[in-house]
Amino acid sequence: MPATPTTDPLQRERDHLASSRAALRAMREDVESLDISDVTGTWVTAVVLQNQIEARIAALADLSHTPLFFGRLDYLHAISEELSEGSGGESFYIGRRHVHDADGDPMVIDWRAPVSQPFYRASRTDPLDVERRRRFGYTGGELTAYEDEHLTDPAEHDTSSALLAAEIEKPRVGPMRDIVATIQPEQDVIVRADISGSLCVQGAPGTGKTAVGLHRVAYLLYAHRERLARTGTLVIGPNSAFLSYIEQVLPALGELDVAQATVQQLVGHVEVRAEEPAEAARLKGDARMAEVLRRAVRSGIALPTEPCVVVRGSRRWRVPVHELVSIIEELKDRDIRYGAARDALPQRISHAVLLKMEQGGEAPDDRVQDAVARNAAVKAVVKECWPQVDPAKLVLRLLSDPEFLAACAEGVLTPGEQAAVLWPKPGRSVRTARWTAADAVLVDEATDLVQRTPSLGHVVLDEAQDLSPMQYRAVGRRCTTGSATVLGDLAQGTTPWATASWPEALHHLGKSGAHIEELTKGFRVPEEVISYASRLLPAIAPGLAPAGSVRDAPGSLTVRHVAGEGRTEAVIEACRRALGNEGSTGLIAADAHVPLLAEALAAAGLPHLAPGTETSADARLTLVPASLAKGLEYDYVVLDEPAAVIAGEPDERTGLRRLYVALTRAVSGLEVLHSEPLPEQLR
Repeated sequence: MPATPTTDPLQRERDHLASSRAALRAMREDVESLDISDVTGTWVTAVVLQNQIEARIAALADLSHTPLFFGRLDYLHAISEELSEGSGGESFYIGRRHVHDADGDPMVIDWRAPVSQPFYRASRTDPLDVERRRRFGYTGGELTAYEDEHLTDPAEHDTSSALLAAEIEKPRVGPMRDIVATIQPEQDVIVRADISGSLCVQGAPGTGKTAVGLHRVAYLLYAHRERLARTGTLVIGPNSAFLSYIEQVLPALGELDVAQATVQQLVGHVEVRAEEPAEAARLKGDARMAEVLRRAVRSGIALPTEPCVVVRGSRRWRVPVHELVSIIEELKDRDIRYGAARDALPQRISHAVLLKMEQGGEAPDDRVQDAVARNAAVKAVVKECWPQVDPAKLVLRLLSDPEFLAACAEGVLTPGEQAAVLWPKPGRSVRTARWTAADAVLVDEATDLVQRTPSLGHVVLDEAQDLSPMQYRAVGRRCTTGSATVLGDLAQGTTPWATASWPEALHHLGKSGAHIEELTKGFRVPEEVISYASRLLPAIAPGLAPAGSVRDAPGSLTVRHVAGEGRTEAVIEACRRALGNEGSTGLIAADAHVPLLAEALAAAGLPHLAPGTETSADARLTLVPASLAKGLEYDYVVLDEPAAVIAGEPDERTGLRRLYVALTRAVSGLEVLHSEPLPEQLR
């Protein structure tokens, strides 16, 4: 006998979940069963097809603890072409990926599809033809609850969603997770912005700017898959710990082919071996260094003093000096890379020779021109007048040779600035030189001046406020023909060269026309915590409006003064209290305090992790140097000695910004412990 359909709405939804999972398994099995052994073509074709099949299999993975769908839309009217206008509305389940049954009918709609957009944007004032929006609640991957909003029912009051709040406040153990079930209307506008334009998002702590940027990548890959598969996408983060934290978001959304890197990894032409004073790093990061490098790259160009004489058989063809000068001057004036101009020079000289050969009654073809371009006399002119440039060796000379630097920086850098950027001890070779992080960016700039850097289709740049103008240029040349999503918070700029304004940053990035959006509504940090941290804003970012939070969690903030000799013990006890709650705990401290606290935690029998190491049910405490806290989040945070966090930076404003970052990492609770006085803004 056929099973009797259940009348329990929750059970019906569970049945649909089970059927959808079965359909997803069938889709995966269909791909796994594909046999390409008889496919005609080369071995290259076979490898490409096999890679595509394996990628498809991976994308169809069913993650048992990740809900296959999180919502449902009941439309007032039919929107499918197969249904007539009079056939009533349709229902669609909204999830992380598309799932269809054996007949090809959709069981789950990808959250990025146009039909899914009203799940995020429909409201009572503008229901977008949605009669009901249903949200689902899950526990350990099992569907346990649902919640309805009847958007066209005037009798139903507008109330906040308990399931939405529960999803936002869910304890955080493990890496960063996606927010696809909780995207808000203002976030969705950013996520679905067109790929043709670049976008800058100024976002206060807890506004979800990082997650929004990652979901934007997933959306663009859905909407422009062929284009981005060809040109590539890249997510750039501030450090490896941050990239480890976010690396599972895109795979959870079925996107596996997005590269991730830090700026330092992008410019890894030389091995960074040393650090340098902040003023030297600031000057090397100044946009004026681009002109200094341009002059340095072109410093070897010389005008000929002798004609070029090419011998072909019994005849000699002479290109006079004035013609050679004209060719070189023209190449110098053109806006092309140094290496491209050098490659063009022998062809231009060869062309001049061919014109003379034609005037002499010969009929040379392209093969003759290529042969002339390889002639020893032509090569000698190129070597003398347009010498080859090794970017790393050039920067090595620039930072080691005061006279060469003075010649290249005349009128650009003052003598005092030139002295500041010179190495205290000249480097002997590229391999042994004590390169700094700022030096590596200069080498990347020089490399691009010689040979154009390939451009990607889309780049997401997170924590962008900390980049120098030269670092912006390094990122910008990776998306010269593509678009960019820039994410950051001016209040969290903690480098001596931190961004002063987004229009200035976008200019250096090469995206002056980018649209700037501001997110001020927080979803992660409780109101009590963000209000406390926002007391610092007048001192660290006077132009920014304080952020608000949709989460009111009384008691989420504790500030305690403890005696200096007992502070370490108090910190340990605070960690024990935090670990008594569900979720992750971060102990944030000044970098100089971390070794002592690590010893104290070990002595107290509290195992801890380093930033970037994935937390688990058995290891939920992370000891975080304040310098690495940016971008990370924990359910509970214990902050040790704010005064020490401030003192660890080169100036007070940077120190207060570092403290602002540390104060805004908590999702559920923050405990601040101090023996020294708090900054006056927090008293």
